[in-house]
Amino acid sequence: MAIESTISSSLGLAVCEKDAKALQFIEEMTRNADAVQARLLSEILSQNTGTEYLERFNLSGSTDRETFKAKIPVVTYEDLQSDIQRIANGDRSPIFSAHPISEFLTSSGTSAGERKLMPTIREELDRRQLLYSLLIPVMNLYVSGLDKGKGLYFLFIKSETKTPGGLLARPVLTSYYKSDHFKTRPYDPYNVYTSPNEAILCPDSFQSMYTQMLCGLYQRMEVLRVGAVFASGLLRAIRFLQLHWEELAHDVATGILSPKITDSSIREAVSDLIKPNSELAQLITNECSGGNLDGIIRRIWPKTKYLDVIVTGAMAQYIPTLEYYSGGLPMACTMYASSECYFGLNLKPMSKPSEVSYTIMPNMGYFEFLPHESSSAQMHNPPPHLVDLADVEVGKEYELVITTYAGLCRYRVGDILRVTGFHNSAPQFKFIRRKNVLLSIDSDKTDESELQKAVENTSELLCGFDTSVVEYTSYADTKTIPGHYVIYWELLMKDPTKGPSEEVLSQCCLTMEESMNSVYRQGRVADNSIGPLEIRVVKNGTFEELMDYAISRGASINQYKVPRCVNFTPIMELLDSRVLSVHFSPACPKWTPERRV
Repeated sequence: MAIESTISSSLGLAVCEKDAKALQFIEEMTRNADAVQARLLSEILSQNTGTEYLERFNLSGSTDRETFKAKIPVVTYEDLQSDIQRIANGDRSPIFSAHPISEFLTSSGTSAGERKLMPTIREELDRRQLLYSLLIPVMNLYVSGLDKGKGLYFLFIKSETKTPGGLLARPVLTSYYKSDHFKTRPYDPYNVYTSPNEAILCPDSFQSMYTQMLCGLYQRMEVLRVGAVFASGLLRAIRFLQLHWEELAHDVATGILSPKITDSSIREAVSDLIKPNSELAQLITNECSGGNLDGIIRRIWPKTKYLDVIVTGAMAQYIPTLEYYSGGLPMACTMYASSECYFGLNLKPMSKPSEVSYTIMPNMGYFEFLPHESSSAQMHNPPPHLVDLADVEVGKEYELVITTYAGLCRYRVGDILRVTGFHNSAPQFKFIRRKNVLLSIDSDKTDESELQKAVENTSELLCGFDTSVVEYTSYADTKTIPGHYVIYWELLMKDPTKGPSEEVLSQCCLTMEESMNSVYRQGRVADNSIGPLEIRVVKNGTFEELMDYAISRGASINQYKVPRCVNFTPIMELLDSRVLSVHFSPACPKWTPERRV
């Protein structure tokens, strides 16, 4: 039984002894951030003594921070790709880490159109679990009574593959959900889910979503928080309810699970829960049949205290829609993490999305920061001056650079962060954006070169009609669920009477999708997290008007460049007012789980 604790910290008064220990740990780590970082770097270098990568730069055996900075270069994924491929192909020598590489975590950031492979070691699961264990103790400072109910979380695994050398390659959350850390987690009254593990671990996205939604409906009066990893995932769940409420209500009314759920482990897991309940079936019908989704989360799960979703960075575009569906419930962004490393947590999780800052936990990895004005410049030898965790300055923007136990050294993550303050001596950051990312709907990240390539690949379809793309721009339309890419095209037709047909322009949409990276195509095909790409053909002269508008607002006519992505309302209104025709991709692009060769 939890013992009431009087241990207090700068975070506040803990709910119980277990929480007090967690909060005290946060205080200890952040009070002496630089000392923790120095100790951690020494530990990483000592642990990985003898690895090929450190010996390559004559650092093996040294644990001194200044020597490390002087000898080890700042790198990108492309710099490490050949070594990573060796591991993927079966090389078991200690290239990056003295500990065996246990698997690859596939990053949603893309490289040459494919997911990045991030080598990891088994011990990193413990480190990630440690950060997870801090979330509820912090949340309990702001929201009471979370032990009196459950969380309705829509959690999913994604496809995994094996490299030629036999190592698994899969997303970091799939790795976590399939681990014993998650599957055999000890009971915690503050962290109980409505979804059975069997539904979360089902590889069929429809069966997984259907079962998780059904379980959430049956336990509606126990739900205290509703969430998903990203805002886009929670919106997909609401859209699923909108599309399938009749089937769900039928199952509730009859107490018989839909025959579409063929996974035997799921059927067994929910057998005790699924009972006839005509009153609940009628409520589902009443709330969903009219098509009014205003406040639907509060209406169906009336005890919900907050939404637990990431709404920072690219996910901020979903905030208005979530506010509509939730009836204005607060949104908690609890932690900041990536495939490469887990970074930190939000010590004020109930703050407004626009005010979210993450406190970097100095025990998670060794962190350095490249001033943003340097990060966009060409990398030089010697490497640019990087700033230590404790020495960043409030108000300045930096690109995050990490060194991990798994052997990544001075690796540029690509996240741009702005320092907003400090908790003790640990800095707090606002996530600004992913470097070079142009379009994003879910976990997809499309940069300018990828979009350019996709446009160029449609030229063969158009040239047969003496037509070419004069100019283009784009935006991520998140008003639809799922969201989708919108591309504005201005076309030059030598003979307008012989221009491309509706069918050809629709095929152009599909050709562009076929040109996108595998993360995008998986979202379209397997995850249903991205809708069909849309091309809007605009009148000739539209992009000249766009330039005139920019110049009227102070842009230099000599330096003006057409923006390849737009989100400023007046510009989008101008573009939409000039649209001649609208076309959608008629089919899904080709996608199969990546084969590592």
